Amino acid sequence: MEFKHYSVMLNEAIEYLDIKPEGRYLDGTLGGAGHSSVIASRLKGNGKLYGVDQDSEAIEAATKKLEPFKEHVEVIKSNYRDAVKILKSKGVTGLDGILLDLGVSSYQLDNEERGFSYRFDTPLDMRMDKDASLTAREIVNTYSKEELAKIIRDYGEDRFAQNIAKHIVEARALKPIETTFELNDIIRAAIPMKIQATGGHPSKRTFQAIRIECNHELEVLKDSLKEMMEFLNPGGRMVIITFHSLEDRIVKDAFKEQENPCICPPNFPVCVCGRKPLGKVVTKKPVLPTEKELSENSRSKSAKLRVFERT
Repeated sequence: MEFKHYSVMLNEAIEYLDIKPEGRYLDGTLGGAGHSSVIASRLKGNGKLYGVDQDSEAIEAATKKLEPFKEHVEVIKSNYRDAVKILKSKGVTGLDGILLDLGVSSYQLDNEERGFSYRFDTPLDMRMDKDASLTAREIVNTYSKEELAKIIRDYGEDRFAQNIAKHIVEARALKPIETTFELNDIIRAAIPMKIQATGGHPSKRTFQAIRIECNHELEVLKDSLKEMMEFLNPGGRMVIITFHSLEDRIVKDAFKEQENPCICPPNFPVCVCGRKPLGKVVTKKPVLPTEKELSENSRSKSAKLRVFERT
């Protein structure tokens, strides 16, 4: 199966990165290299793009796509949470731009074997890094009812989280839950029929929640942002595209905190905490996909783009 991924808000991301031909850039979620191929095509001389992804199949596809620009590109298999550490070990002292596109690729969703989608009957997996140990199967079969309810409520924002967790625990007491369709049937039984008739696919929110938990997506994001912002050169920009309200909130709050990190009481006449701003938020409101993009790619409808600039 060919690695395909529609690069959401490609033009907007490239415009906000404001690429310098001899700058250094990181694409921390390389995927099929849609964004990266455009960044790389604009580099000259000592310009360099570091492309990071934890998915071996993405690495293979991206390396092929970036072949024409190979003198300006280095592809690294890793999670973006380790990107700054890896780049420092290579002698890189700062970056002029960082891009994170946090969406799951169309390839991952559409590849039956990866177990991301409720549309195919396949073993539960959902690992973005196939070398990782934690799978969706393990989460579904070993997490307590309380843990399952919490992740479905918090990461899936599903109001039937308690009932879904209860049904999962009851079903697995009879036999382990092995496949996506087995999980689909359990979720359907836990959600009222009148809600299913109008609310889209009943499994969508639970599958999203399990995927986020399986890949530690929110922890990775939270743990990485400050370090990445600090690694930007003056004038360097961080562009992040999110697809989930929890991701967007983490990004929004982190950007805001680094724009105004002072923790002194509001009535203090001068700052005494000593915490200095790292930079400024370029996008006071998130940038949303255009109508044209929405008509071409329905998966972009929840996308939000935010930008931070180092000073």
